[in-house]
Amino acid sequence: MSCQCLTATLRSVAHLSPARWAEVNAALVAKIIGEFAHEGLFEPVALEGPPADETATACYEIAGDDPGVRYRFAARRFRLNHWDVEPASITREIDGVAQPLDAGALFIECRATLGLNDDMLALYLEEIASTRYSAAYKRATARHSAAELALADFQTIEAAMTEGHPAFVANNGRVGFSGDDFAAYAPEAAHPIRLIWVAAHVSRAHFATAGDRSVESHLAGELDSTTRQRFADQLVELGLDPADYHFMPVHPWQWQNKLVFAFADEIATRHLVHLGFAPNAYQAQQSIRTLFNHDVPTRCYVKTSLSILNMGFPRGLSPYYMAGTPAICDWLADLIDGDAYLRSTGFSILREVAAVGYRHPHFEAAVPKTDGANKMLSALWRESPVERLGEGERLMTMAALLHRDYDGNSLIGALIDASGLSIDDWLTAYLDAYMAPLLHCFYAHDLVFMPHGENLILVLREHTVDRVIMKDIAEEIAVMNPAADLPDDVQRIAVTVPDEIRTLSIFTDLFDLIFRYIAATLAVERDYSQSRFWARVADCITRYQAAHPEYADKFARDDLFAPDFSRSCLNRLQLANNRQMLDLADPTGNLQFVGRLDNPIAEVRRHAATA
Repeated sequence: MSCQCLTATLRSVAHLSPARWAEVNAALVAKIIGEFAHEGLFEPVALEGPPADETATACYEIAGDDPGVRYRFAARRFRLNHWDVEPASITREIDGVAQPLDAGALFIECRATLGLNDDMLALYLEEIASTRYSAAYKRATARHSAAELALADFQTIEAAMTEGHPAFVANNGRVGFSGDDFAAYAPEAAHPIRLIWVAAHVSRAHFATAGDRSVESHLAGELDSTTRQRFADQLVELGLDPADYHFMPVHPWQWQNKLVFAFADEIATRHLVHLGFAPNAYQAQQSIRTLFNHDVPTRCYVKTSLSILNMGFPRGLSPYYMAGTPAICDWLADLIDGDAYLRSTGFSILREVAAVGYRHPHFEAAVPKTDGANKMLSALWRESPVERLGEGERLMTMAALLHRDYDGNSLIGALIDASGLSIDDWLTAYLDAYMAPLLHCFYAHDLVFMPHGENLILVLREHTVDRVIMKDIAEEIAVMNPAADLPDDVQRIAVTVPDEIRTLSIFTDLFDLIFRYIAATLAVERDYSQSRFWARVADCITRYQAAHPEYADKFARDDLFAPDFSRSCLNRLQLANNRQMLDLADPTGNLQFVGRLDNPIAEVRRHAATA
């Protein structure tokens, strides 16, 4: 083995020390206990009776499938059945003998409780190991405190995020990556990535663009003229006509690990022609297959097929969806531009302005269109937010609001400190910028998004949220009205949703998957009461509803002050099928609902009724 290969091999495990592995195990076991208790998979038993109040720490215990396996821990309990488990407090005993914490062992010890069969468990253990590998790397390479990140630039923050999706416990599986791949392509590695480009024959590939551009004008904005000419000359040298081909970008991992094998026939017959690398370097974003142009930030993001298994899905891109993606984004951008209220909030989207999808005839004939084999070669371009910045403004992923550094300090707390505002005022500005536009989309247009942390970009002014930009639109948008008057090429987003789960687009996606964590962070770190936090949320809704009496009937039908709502369980989804968690063509069909959660803002109505 060469010295260079040996160095790379050693580098891929350099962060895996015993002490660091113990730290990441404790942190992940704490998250597993907390999130599984939240979803009712675990039912912790209080060892000393209930705590005196919501901010008090109490001691709890859970047992494994074998009652001789015991985990004891200290935790605080907050609204929405949120458990804040202290990693340093967790002990594990087997038949009374203390054992080290091991997140993988926890799943083996609780496999019956969690309903994991052998096949699911083996893959889940691989994902849990990979998640800890990533966590250890992040700890080893952490460079910035929360206070420093509060002042940092967009891409520094993007690479520094430690948690991934806050609810899923196996959230960095990335099954398919090697150690070298991780160093080259993981968001936390922040290594420059150059994209491979191919020429795709027009008989196989479809290229769609937004209404304000053509294929030619779009590519002229993304590739310099020298590179475009080089690509065309390569085709001519092979005796091919460039007019018969579309140029498209490919993730280098996808080319080496999937396409050279699965598309060997297409390459051999010159339906697919390798053109080489283009000059610009990109940086992987938290969503891993989305890449930010680091060399020319005003150019588009590129999102590519990446057939690794990560957090319940193989991360391909459907060529069938690509055909309609720009039209959907154009329609939504026009809707927002034509809505005076949305314009007043500054709410906007990053359009997916061009998309190209390749259809391999063999896979298309052999398996359903929804199968991952038909999603191996597609790409889209998404507008960059950089051009939208005004004087004194900067960008930050909303996932950053849930970030804590390794001293336990939160980034949201650092932003509040830097702003000079009270917590009340900072939260009010954030909620008015983030939640109020989503309420209007929901009530005025029956329109819902997937508004989790990775899909929102915050525009900050003086460390305060001024407005938000939504991204990742076409695959994660729905109009909850099958009779909606939509253009033909947008009609696929009109869906039928049962009445009882319409409001979950707010209750689950905002209350449970974002606000639950912010509320707990502020309570633990700043002694900011849960009642006070949820009062801010209620005030935002009340202000919106008071300003829009024309939707009174909808406010009554889709009541955000209802006493409770169905508990939607994401980890149960992944545990049930960690290869294909959801059917994206029927996203509500596989949802896992277990019990109900008390609505933390329902008391606002009760107090109003008794006032």
